[in-house]
Amino acid sequence: MMMFIKFIRYITKNTFFLVFCAALYAEPSTPPELYSRAAVLMDAATGVILYAKNADERIPPASLTKLMTIHIAMQDAAERHLDFDAPVALPPAAWARNQPPRSTLMMLDEGQTVSLRELLLGLAVSSGNDAAVAVALLVSPGIEEFAAKMNNAAQELGLTQTFFVEPSGISEENWVTAREFAVFCRFYVNLYPKNLVELHSVPEFSYPKQENLPASKQNNPRTVTQTNRNGLLWRYPGVDGLKTGYIDESGYNLALSCERNGTRFICVLLGVPAELGAYWGARYRNNDGTALLDWGYSNFKTLRFERPELKKTRVWKGKESYINVEPYLPGQSASDMAALSVPVGRGGELSMEVEYLPSVTAPFLRGERLGTLFVFDSEGKLAEVPLVATKEVKRANILKRIWDSIMMLFLGL
Repeated sequence: MMMFIKFIRYITKNTFFLVFCAALYAEPSTPPELYSRAAVLMDAATGVILYAKNADERIPPASLTKLMTIHIAMQDAAERHLDFDAPVALPPAAWARNQPPRSTLMMLDEGQTVSLRELLLGLAVSSGNDAAVAVALLVSPGIEEFAAKMNNAAQELGLTQTFFVEPSGISEENWVTAREFAVFCRFYVNLYPKNLVELHSVPEFSYPKQENLPASKQNNPRTVTQTNRNGLLWRYPGVDGLKTGYIDESGYNLALSCERNGTRFICVLLGVPAELGAYWGARYRNNDGTALLDWGYSNFKTLRFERPELKKTRVWKGKESYINVEPYLPGQSASDMAALSVPVGRGGELSMEVEYLPSVTAPFLRGERLGTLFVFDSEGKLAEVPLVATKEVKRANILKRIWDSIMMLFLGL
């Protein structure tokens, strides 16, 4: 997992972000008018942003914060080899009665037996602020220390406008942007695909049950069943996550994951006006999500194709004489398949052409451009993908540099 995080960090901090999607070569239909203050629609396979509205405005994420809390919990569980079904401690700070006013709750209380799996469901489905505190205190000695872990995780992903002070989202001092939160959601979905089924698509969650209670209370468990607040789970085919959120300072927020016919979109909506009230705020939030996904699927799709075999590039005056190149496709694993975001209707009869630099002179860095992959379909040019060095090559010693200089002079280079 750390290798994946380092790769994402490399991608997000590399200034050479030049993947030209086919949107440059075809005009999509007019995007919808949204009530949300800020919004982003992203192709989850490619990271290409297909729609943006006030994408860099900082807005409190409210309970969208809990996605980062779940990420930190999953990371900690993997590192410590925790059993998700083993009981965990419930300190008083995590009891429902001790949460701030107007908190959404899982209904944790003194004397209960609860597992990490149940706490994660309490975060994802019930959106329990008490569950967020319980998870934070399971991972860290205090809330501040847990928030520091959240912020470190954001920094590792290159998210400079994302900041957290607590794990539930009730504080208006938590900040995200639609663009950065979409980047995080893409990372999250790729890292934890099972969470979409096991947490975020679960329609309802009941707690506490008899087995969670001490013997003296099992005759009257007072179980509360709460419905997943993401109404698009059963209203929009393909939606399988992720999270809703609301506080007065931000309004109504929504992070969506939706997959249809091999195309997965990430949709982040922030700031549907709080003045609309609970019923209309949630309704307009859902309407925005529906409209943006409809527009996305009407205009774009993910095109997957087999990566071409690429020859090595000759390196002069370096510690290595040849270097591999690879397509610069941010966030995509180095598998045999590559992905592009293309307009609906494009992508038939694919062909590719490669332009290389005939040779390069050291030193140069990993990620430095060494060529271009041109992708064509039956209608013309579809995309230009930079080809970049897969590793850094430093200068060789003086003897090799002299020898290479002689060879270059002899070859007319």
